[in-house]
Amino acid sequence: MTDFIKRLGKLTLPSWLDRGQPAILLRASVTFWSRIYAWLTWPLNQFDPLTCAQPLLNLIAYERDVTRFVGEPLDLYRRRVDYAFINAQDAGEIAGFIAIFERLGIGYVELLERQPEIDWDVITVHVTDSQIAENSALLLEIIRQYGRTCRRYRFEVITSLGVHLRAGEYQGEYICYPVTLGDIRTESSATFRASL
Repeated sequence: MTDFIKRLGKLTLPSWLDRGQPAILLRASVTFWSRIYAWLTWPLNQFDPLTCAQPLLNLIAYERDVTRFVGEPLDLYRRRVDYAFINAQDAGEIAGFIAIFERLGIGYVELLERQPEIDWDVITVHVTDSQIAENSALLLEIIRQYGRTCRRYRFEVITSLGVHLRAGEYQGEYICYPVTLGDIRTESSATFRASL
């Protein structure tokens, strides 16, 4: 709630004018001025991509170089338009690229570049299979718009498994029993000798 609306809500009349026609006039003026305030601030609220009307959202998206892909939900489209400037700033580095994925609700992702025995221009993107299934078009759109120009991207699926590890202490004794084997050519049988 804005400061103006809060001030309107706090308006009170003195106790001797708090009844009858003056109280009705106060309520009517608060309603009138709150409507005027809403009418005056409506155009300013239309610059917010998260709350503006959809035709204006398309204009803001055009201005910010965001295109809606086929089947994209409206709330995701609004978030992409809202974060367009920040995403464009973060697009050049690995940490920024990971932040783009987090902002758009894809989740955890890993990026590996310049790996041994793989071409230098290939960037490997590690995602889970559910991320690819739910956001395949969005992943491709992010790569297209914010990916590095001279790089190729390869998706690899990672699967996280829970590991249960139990630790314990064992106070055992380590004993070595050396065994020697005689020369087979000179002795007819091998002699084994064990020592403690």
